[in-house]
Amino acid sequence: MTSQLFAIIAPIFVAAALGFGWARSKRAWDTEFVTTLTYYIGTPMLVFSTLTSTPLTATAFFAMAGAALAALGGFIIFGILALLAFRLPVRQHLAPLIFPNAGNMGLPLCLFAFGEPGLALGIAYFTVTSISNFTLGIWINSGAGSPLQIFRTPLIYAVAAALVLMISGHDVPLWLANTTELIGALTIPLILITLGVSLATLKVSNIRRAFGLAFFRLLMGFGVGVAVAHLFGFDGMARGIVILQSAMPVAVFAFLFAQRYNNSPEDVAGAVVVSTALSFLSMPLLLLAIL
Repeated sequence: MTSQLFAIIAPIFVAAALGFGWARSKRAWDTEFVTTLTYYIGTPMLVFSTLTSTPLTATAFFAMAGAALAALGGFIIFGILALLAFRLPVRQHLAPLIFPNAGNMGLPLCLFAFGEPGLALGIAYFTVTSISNFTLGIWINSGAGSPLQIFRTPLIYAVAAALVLMISGHDVPLWLANTTELIGALTIPLILITLGVSLATLKVSNIRRAFGLAFFRLLMGFGVGVAVAHLFGFDGMARGIVILQSAMPVAVFAFLFAQRYNNSPEDVAGAVVVSTALSFLSMPLLLLAIL
C-alpha cells in the first residue's frame, strides 16, 4: 500500500516542486498566460479527449455531476454558517470555502489513483465546480453577474460535444482524437507546475485566519464528500472520486477572481497556500480512506 500511495502522490509533489523551485530561482513564468492557455485550450481538449476515449456512460457522467452539485450546495450552507459563527465577512471568504481545487490537484489525483476511468469521472465533478466558479464565483467576488456567463466558459462546449458523441455512439474522427489527445496532454503537467509557482509567489498575510479557513475547507470537504457519496449510493471508484474532489484545497481561481475584483485577495492567497500545504500532508490519509 505504501508504494501505491507513493506512486500516486509523487508525480503531484514533484511537478509542483518543479514549479516552486522555478519561481524561487527568479526565472520567468507567465502564470496568467499559462492559466489562460489551459483554460481556453488545454482543459477543453483534455476533457473532450478523455470523455470520448474512456468507456464512461452519459448516465455515470450525469450522476457524478449531480453529486458535485449536491456537494457544492453543502459547501455553501456550511461555509455561510461557519463564517457567520466566526463573524467573518461572507462575501470575502465564501468563495475559498466552496470551490475546491478539483482541477489543478483533483484531476491528477483522480488519474493516478484510478486511471483513465477515474479521470473521466473526476472531469464530470470538475466540470460542475469550474462552471460554478466562473458564474457563482464571479458573482460572489464582484457583487454582480449574469447566468449568461456560463456560455463564455469553453469547458461547457467540450463537454457538450463529448456527450453528444457518447450518447449517439458515433466514433470520433481519428485526426480529431489524435489532436485533442496531443494538446490535452499538456494540461495536467502545466497546471501542476503553475500550482507550484503560485505557492512560491502568493503571500500569507494573516496566518491564523488562513490556517482556520484552510483547515475548515479540507475538513468540510471530506465530510460533505462522504455524506454525498452515501446519499447517492456510490461505492468503489465513484465514492472515491466524490470524496477526493470534495476534499481538495482552495482553488487557485478563487484567488485570481478575488484579485481581479479586489475582494480581499491577500486573505484568499493565504487560504490557497496553507490549504494546499496541509493537503500535501493529509493526502496519504485521504487516499487511504478511499482506496
